[in-house]
Amino acid sequence: MRVALIGLGRMGRIHARNLAGRCRSAELAAVADADAGMAEAAGAEFDVPWTADADEILGDPTVDAVVVATPTATHAGLVVRAARAGKHVFCEKPVALDRATTVRAVEEVAATGVRFQVGFHRRYDPDWVAATRRIHAGEMGEPYLFRTSLRDMKPPPVEFLAGSGGFFVDMTIHDLDTARWMVGEVVEVAAYGTAIADAAIGEIGDLDTALVVLRFESGALGVIDNSRAAGYGYECSTEVMGRAATVRIDRPQHRHYQWLTPDGATYGINRDFEERYPLAYAEELEAFARCARDGTAPAVTGLDALAAFDLATAADLSWRTGRPVPVVPERREDGVVYSFAGRDR
Repeated sequence: MRVALIGLGRMGRIHARNLAGRCRSAELAAVADADAGMAEAAGAEFDVPWTADADEILGDPTVDAVVVATPTATHAGLVVRAARAGKHVFCEKPVALDRATTVRAVEEVAATGVRFQVGFHRRYDPDWVAATRRIHAGEMGEPYLFRTSLRDMKPPPVEFLAGSGGFFVDMTIHDLDTARWMVGEVVEVAAYGTAIADAAIGEIGDLDTALVVLRFESGALGVIDNSRAAGYGYECSTEVMGRAATVRIDRPQHRHYQWLTPDGATYGINRDFEERYPLAYAEELEAFARCARDGTAPAVTGLDALAAFDLATAADLSWRTGRPVPVVPERREDGVVYSFAGRDR
């Protein structure tokens, strides 16, 4: 599949490298960015055509699919335009910064019949995939406790955070998708947050540290802890406890060896998500290319992205009101969405 990339920020560069050399079923066909200098540099680096005009990509009949890695506020418009142009679409999360725009984008893309996948990379990481497969096969018995941590070493620039959709939509959304995937649908969300590590984040009305407590439809409980400023490095770990077994995914080290001296043992720690997830980011694009080529459904659909967005906005509402938010999973033929009192329609 000839896949073009739109957006050459940090995630776009990761995707460009993977499409250029790490995906068996895809090749990087072209790159685009509103910054012409950035686009030209990437075109030269990867030896592909480049443009500052996304419409050139969407109008190119030799391009089979596009990856959208532009700023979040532009995702929905580009996704819909690409789908209408007959291109299969991979989009970084979230699809949009509000629910109405997300719903319109998901529905309009579905009407075109193209394949649409959203970038929840943990669903393609070998550790999470293996663990979840065994849970779903019944080897754990009934899960009754879900715990996950997502911690950045240091916060992104405040300018980025101001347009990110807020802490829960930008960060916790990954954990909420993981919770649904591993354990099942949620019926209550309670969130607690603070801006204690960086006063500038609090000044824009956002958070840098949060806890989210979940009640699952099955009766299981879940807890999520998130931090934008862990300091020691990047960590993403998950544990699911069940009647017959517990699975723990916890590999924070960047290199898998220890340095032993009389003073103690040390090992390297990942500094960011790029170091932690090289396999997941490559595999999600490989899976996208295979879905586009074979006409199969992706593992993470637009409706999955909407469900995670609903839970993230429920968490935001809980934090702002100081009360748990009951949520109702609404099952549809094509997936699940959530409703709750006070939700932005």
